Amino acid sequence: MATGPGRSLRDLIGAGERSFSFEFFPPKDAAGEQQLWSAIRALEPYRPTFVSVTYGAGGTTRDKTVAITGRIARETELVPMAHLTCVGHTRSELEGILDSYVAEGVSHVMALRGDPQEGPRAEWTPTPGGLNHAVELVELAHARGFRVGVAAFPEGHPSAASLDADADVLVAKARAGAEFAVTQMFFRAEDYFGLVDRVRARGVDIPILPGIMPILNLAAIRRQGELIGTSVPDDVVARITSAGEDPAVVRAAGIRLAAELCDDLLAGGAPGLHFYTLNRSKATLEIFDALRITV
Repeated sequence: MATGPGRSLRDLIGAGERSFSFEFFPPKDAAGEQQLWSAIRALEPYRPTFVSVTYGAGGTTRDKTVAITGRIARETELVPMAHLTCVGHTRSELEGILDSYVAEGVSHVMALRGDPQEGPRAEWTPTPGGLNHAVELVELAHARGFRVGVAAFPEGHPSAASLDADADVLVAKARAGAEFAVTQMFFRAEDYFGLVDRVRARGVDIPILPGIMPILNLAAIRRQGELIGTSVPDDVVARITSAGEDPAVVRAAGIRLAAELCDDLLAGGAPGLHFYTLNRSKATLEIFDALRITV
């Protein structure tokens, strides 16, 4: 069920409703935009809690992110959540971007420190006059009336000293005004539940949505995982590779694995599922079919 501007994900989950949400990214050309809107229209009947639109490294997609979230707000029944990062912006510029979201009718923001333009493993250097940590961006957006989501890392952020230190950061973001978190992709349910346990042990009950990325191309997922600190377990690799080399068979194996992970997460008490769609609806719809989730 979609939330209105005044109703947060915390409210929704508190009412006992399960959340489903989808992430998109700003397309590079007209064909990509057509594909994006085809995916949005295909997934809209499932009444997601929200749909999020990413924000390119260093603000490279700022205008497109603002435009797409604004169009979603105007032309659909969906609740758009715009990503925003600290990278490459002064505090004043960030305030201006938040004002742009308000003008477009967008009231939900995913507040992220963001990765350096050189990649997630590069050394972080704050922008002069800008913000140094995601918690500062959470405080800024929350103070301006936004409903704020943040990122969470089941296997720890690549720069975190330990899993406990990483949990401390998420707790700080919650106490600064974040109302929910969405995790990075992962492939072991125990990694997600371990993160939840660490946060709950610190006295914070922020809802944490597991982020789901089906493995449709093993090599691509492994490359991405190396960058962001997500491992692909040996048993998962074995099941994908045992499917052979036929792309359709590999894809089917990846969908089955994702559906099994979703089942385990929901059975274990996860408040919902957040799907990294890559601007396509087919894989998500196939997972929904396997989970018997219908319109």
